[in-house]
Amino acid sequence: MENQLYSEIEVDEKVAQDCGLTLEEYQKILQLLGRKPTYTEIGIFGVMWSEHCSYKNSIKMIKTLPRTGPQLLVSAGEENAGAVDIGNGYAICFKIESHNHPSAVEPFQGAATGVGGILRDIFSMGARPIAVLDSLRFGNINLDKTKFLLKGVVSGIAHYGNCFGVPTVGGEVFFEDCYNDNPLVNVMAVGIVRTDRLAFAKSKGVGNPVCIVGSSTGRDGIHGASLLASQEFTEDSEDMRPTVQVGDPFAEKLLLEATLELIKSGVVVGVQDMGAAGISCSTSEMSARGRTGMKINLNLVPLREPDMTPYEIMLSESQERMLFVFDKNHLDKAIEICKKWDVPIAQIGEVTEDGILHIWKDGKKVAEIEADNLVLGGKAPQYDQLAIEPKYLEELHRFDFSQLNLETINIEESFIKVFSSPNIISKRWVYEQYDHQVRTNTVRIVGDAAVLRLKELPPKGIALTTDCNSRYVFLNPYRGAVIAVAEAARNVACVGAKPIAITNCLNFGNPYNPEVYWTFKQAVIGMGDACRFFDTPVTGGNVSFHNESQNYAIFPTPTIGMLGIIDDVSKICSLDFKNEGDLIYLIGENKNEELGGSEFLKIMFNLVTGNAPTIDLVLEKKLIEFLITSIQKGLITSAHDCSEGGLAICLAEMSVYSNNYGALIELDETPNVGLLFNESQGRVVVTVPEENEQLLVHQLNKYNLPFKKIGVVVKDIFEIKKGFKFDVKFLKDIYFNQLEKILG
Repeated sequence: MENQLYSEIEVDEKVAQDCGLTLEEYQKILQLLGRKPTYTEIGIFGVMWSEHCSYKNSIKMIKTLPRTGPQLLVSAGEENAGAVDIGNGYAICFKIESHNHPSAVEPFQGAATGVGGILRDIFSMGARPIAVLDSLRFGNINLDKTKFLLKGVVSGIAHYGNCFGVPTVGGEVFFEDCYNDNPLVNVMAVGIVRTDRLAFAKSKGVGNPVCIVGSSTGRDGIHGASLLASQEFTEDSEDMRPTVQVGDPFAEKLLLEATLELIKSGVVVGVQDMGAAGISCSTSEMSARGRTGMKINLNLVPLREPDMTPYEIMLSESQERMLFVFDKNHLDKAIEICKKWDVPIAQIGEVTEDGILHIWKDGKKVAEIEADNLVLGGKAPQYDQLAIEPKYLEELHRFDFSQLNLETINIEESFIKVFSSPNIISKRWVYEQYDHQVRTNTVRIVGDAAVLRLKELPPKGIALTTDCNSRYVFLNPYRGAVIAVAEAARNVACVGAKPIAITNCLNFGNPYNPEVYWTFKQAVIGMGDACRFFDTPVTGGNVSFHNESQNYAIFPTPTIGMLGIIDDVSKICSLDFKNEGDLIYLIGENKNEELGGSEFLKIMFNLVTGNAPTIDLVLEKKLIEFLITSIQKGLITSAHDCSEGGLAICLAEMSVYSNNYGALIELDETPNVGLLFNESQGRVVVTVPEENEQLLVHQLNKYNLPFKKIGVVVKDIFEIKKGFKFDVKFLKDIYFNQLEKILG
C-alpha cells in the first residue's frame, strides 16, 4: 500500500471516540491498517463499524435464524432486500427497516426518509414498489409531545408515499408510556420483479465505471448511522437535527423509473442504495461482495454545498442517491437513460481488482482501506455481550391477580373503557392521510391483513401484515416473539393467504445492558423457533438498538412483517359481519387464563404485569390450514383474529366494520372479565351461513380443532347475554371518531 496519505486532522483516541468507536476498536483499526488512520478513514470506520451498519452486537444471534428456503432467491442480509419466488417467473421483494431515532428528533423528515430509504432498497433489486406498511409506536397519547410526534410521523409517511406514488396499505399504531421519548417508526416496503431482472449489490469487472445516480450530496445526515442511530438519547439529542436527512419524493420517483430502465437495459453490473453511511457504505459493501476494490475521486461527486471535506462527502447520508457499477462498454447507454428521466449521473471512479478502497480528493489520497476490513461478514467487530435474565421478570410472573378483585368489576363499564382504548379504536385518522388505492392493486377489504392483486399474475395475490405485541415480549421475551410470528401468520391466513416468509425489525434498548441483551437473545431464539415451525424463513430486516432515553427504555419490540400468497384473490375473506342469520363460531380454546399483558389490565389498572399468554404452535398451524382451506371453499363469510382486547373486542370490531350488523352472543358460562378480555392465543371468530354449518363442523373435526357456536349475526344490536347490550351505531361512533377527539 502507498503510505502517502493526507489527513485534515490528526487522529487519536479522542477523535476515534467522537466517531462512535471504542478504544478497543481503535486499537483494532491500528492493527488492520498497520498505521494511524487518516481523519477520513476514521470517519469511514466510525460509520461502518457502528451498530446501525455492522450489526456488531446482533449478527451472531441473527445468524441463528432460518435464512434460506426453496422459495428464497437470495440469502437474508446479502442483498438490499429479500426476494421470494412466487412462480411463473416473478418474485416479491420485501423488507422492513426502522427510522426511530431520526423520527424522534425530526418526526416529519425522519419518517419521510424512512419511507424513501426502504423504497430504494426495493427498486435497487429491480422490483417496482407496490405497497408500503408501517408499524408505529408512540408514548402516552395524552401528552402534547406524543401528539406532536404522531402528527409529524404520519404526515411524513403520507407525504413521501403519496408523492412517490406507492400505496400505504396497512400497519399498526400502538401507544405505551415506554415509547414517550423513543417512538418506533418501522416501515415495510414490497415490490414485484421478474426473476430474470433481479439486480444485485455487487461490484465486478475491473475498469467498469462507478457512478452516482440521483441527487447531489450535501451535509445532511452526517453521522446519522454512527451517532444518532447507534446511541441512546440524552439531553443533547435535540441538537442532532443536522444528522437527520431531508427527502425529496419527486426526485425519488424519477430515480425509480431510471433505475428500473437501467436494469432492464442490461447495462447494470451492480447497484446499491446509498442510505446509512452514504458513499462509505455502498462502495465498501459492493466491493466486498464482489471481491473487488474501487478507485474513487471525490472531486467528481456532485455537491450541493461548497467546500465539503472528504470526511463529510464520505459520511453524508443525503437521500435519493444510488451507487451503480455499469458495464464499461455501455456507459453511454446508461447516460442516455438517465438523461431521458432527467436524473443526474456522474462517474466518480472505477472498479479495481485489489479489494481496496482508494479515495482521492484534490489530488491527495485521503483513504486506503481494504473493503473487507469495513463490512459485516468481513473484519468488522462481532460481539457476544453479557446476557442476564432481568430481575423484574420473576416479580411480574408472581403477580397475584386475586388482589384486583376482578369478580367485582362491572362488565359493561369495562367493555366501553377497553373498546375506547387508543390501542383498540380505529386509526382511520392515520390511514385516511395515506393513498391506499394508487396503482389500483389494493383489493378493498377490511381484514386482518392487507390484500393486493398481482396484475402480472392474475388471479394471484399477496397478503401483508405487520405484528408485534411488545407487552408480551416485555413479560416473556421468548414467548412474546413466538406469538408475534404466530399472530402474523394467523392474520394472513384470516384473509385466505398462505404464510410464506417474514422480514423483521428488532427494536431494543442498550445492548451493553446485560438484561436488555438477554431479552434480545431470547426474542431472537423464539422468533427462529416459530419461523422454523411455520416454514416462514427470514428474508432480512434490521436491528435497532439504543432505543432508550434517560427516562425510559422501550419494551423489546421485534416487529414481524409477514408475506402471504393467495392463489385466487376472488376467494378471500374479510372480518366484517355480512348477513343477518349467519352463525358465529369461536375456533380455538378460550382458556380463561390470567390477564397478563392484556389491554384490559392496562386500561383498568394501568398495569403491565403477569406473564404473556401461552401458545400452542401445533394448534396454530392446524388453525391456519383450516382457515386457508375453508376460505378457498367459500364455507365462511368472515374471519377475525382474536387478539388485543380479547373475545368481546374481537366481536365488537366485526360489528363496527359491518353494514350495521351486530351479534347476539350466548356463552356457556356467565360472562366475566377473564372470559371476555383475556387474550388467549390461537383463537379466531368466524361466521358461517346456516346451510354451510355441517360442512364447517366437518372441516373443524377434520383438523381436530376445538370450537364452539357462540351466537348469531343480527341487525343493529351488539349483545352479550347476561353482560351488556349496545346499539352498533353507538359503538361505531366510539370506534371511528375517538382518535380524532383525543388529538383535538
